[in-house]
Amino acid sequence: MNTAGVRALARIRARADGRGGTCLPVLESDGPLALRRTRGSPAEAHVLLVGAMSGPLGGDRLTVRADVEPGARLRLGSAAATLALPGRHPDEARYDVRLTVGAGGELHWLPQQLISVTGSGLRLTTDIGLARGARLVFREEQVLGRAGERPGTLTSRLTVRIAGRTVLDQELACGPGAPGGWDGPAVLGGHRAVGQLVVARPEFEENPVAAGELGEGAAVLPLPGPAVLVTAVAPDALRLRRLLDEALSSLVPSRG
Repeated sequence: MNTAGVRALARIRARADGRGGTCLPVLESDGPLALRRTRGSPAEAHVLLVGAMSGPLGGDRLTVRADVEPGARLRLGSAAATLALPGRHPDEARYDVRLTVGAGGELHWLPQQLISVTGSGLRLTTDIGLARGARLVFREEQVLGRAGERPGTLTSRLTVRIAGRTVLDQELACGPGAPGGWDGPAVLGGHRAVGQLVVARPEFEENPVAAGELGEGAAVLPLPGPAVLVTAVAPDALRLRRLLDEALSSLVPSRG
């Protein structure tokens, strides 16, 4: 198999500083992945993932790893949407995200949308490991093609474990080569944008969230642990973000 392409790794480690704040003893990145610390709150570190090059392109292998130690708080976003693009190499691109949160730690993973450009091939895998008592807000948004074009091939797998127990393991494949019916009424119903929101909070153990609809195009499903999954489909990225923002507001009280 042709393995040519860019290899890049971005690593973040957040640690409680003992004074009620969060420090970042590890903040490393290379190639098309660039990490930049931005102004946060006294207790929470903020980091932006900035695309230093176009991509991911065919054959690229990109990895982002964020580890939040017990008691630390990290908010990680991106400066712009990520475009999966066709490249010179025939292999699909790989984008691997590995997130861990220790007991009493908190991670907000809130990147901009991933856009699957026509002719591209991308396999996205996200693996999340939470200790008991950890908090998580994880948002994933995918847009199938730019305006007026068909999508590339996109396969996305999301796995979440809490205290070592797998509570979510699902995969979605879209575009050319994906199983038939992926854009039919039983899956995306012809929509061009699909997103997920995973929220884990210890409070859900005593006050579980009920399954149900959250407006047109979104639904909430309790997971077998103190967590819930919100899945949403929409005709465009703007409507998708609105659905997920409304869902998050209903699940996580504002800090004012």
